[in-house]
Amino acid sequence: MKLPDVQSLEPSYQLPIEKVGIKNLRYPIKVLDRVRGFQATVGEFNLYVDLPSHFKGTHMSRFIEVLNEFKEEIHVKNINEILKKLKKRLNAKSAHLEVYFPYFIEKKAPITGIPSLMEYQAFMIASLSKRKTDLILGVKVPVMTLCPCSKSISEYGAHNQRGIVTVAIRSKKFIWLEELIEIAEESASSPVYPLLKRPDEKYVTERAYENPKFVEDVVRGVASKLLKRKEIYWFTVEAENMESIHGHNAYACITYPFKDYSSESSISK
Repeated sequence: MKLPDVQSLEPSYQLPIEKVGIKNLRYPIKVLDRVRGFQATVGEFNLYVDLPSHFKGTHMSRFIEVLNEFKEEIHVKNINEILKKLKKRLNAKSAHLEVYFPYFIEKKAPITGIPSLMEYQAFMIASLSKRKTDLILGVKVPVMTLCPCSKSISEYGAHNQRGIVTVAIRSKKFIWLEELIEIAEESASSPVYPLLKRPDEKYVTERAYENPKFVEDVVRGVASKLLKRKEIYWFTVEAENMESIHGHNAYACITYPFKDYSSESSISK
């Protein structure tokens, strides 16, 4: 029985489509782990290709067919191969992949040394067009910050809160997610831990108090460390604090290469 290929028919409006594909596909994957080699997790995928003006639709099933071929290993080192397969299988000029996944690291409490698992949200955003691959690797890192202003004006205590630092990079060489996580945690008032006993809690509280940071301090600290890594040629760093004494969040962002605002005309001129 021959079934019609409706997707290959001509559309009513012959306009090219930049991206067409599937979103929010949850799929078990393995990603590179600095300690254990690989880590099993679950990725949420968005997969797209371009669509010429003379095709009515794309073949959605082919996206999952390609993903099936790489389910045992999906990581930075083979993203280009996945994109090539998508382009070839769907007869496209460009292919795009986004995957968001939880990533776990065993973390020891700072004083007692009790190990437990800490979750981070990682992501890879990649595209392939004309044999050129673009890849962004990123991670969201929970941290603790203590307000320098609150500390300086208060006779005792200072307000502190949990924050999220998002680091995303483009690099010439492979970089571990763990490296980005370490850079983010070192730039905050204190790391966040999944398990703390009383001696650990005392240490974290006092460490944060002795190391106050605004969101501005956090993004500048992360950026200064990334600038020392010559293999990284682009990055964006965001810090967002869930403020404990305000009804709003605090936010800061730095993107490199830096934008030159001095050349822009001012509205007040």
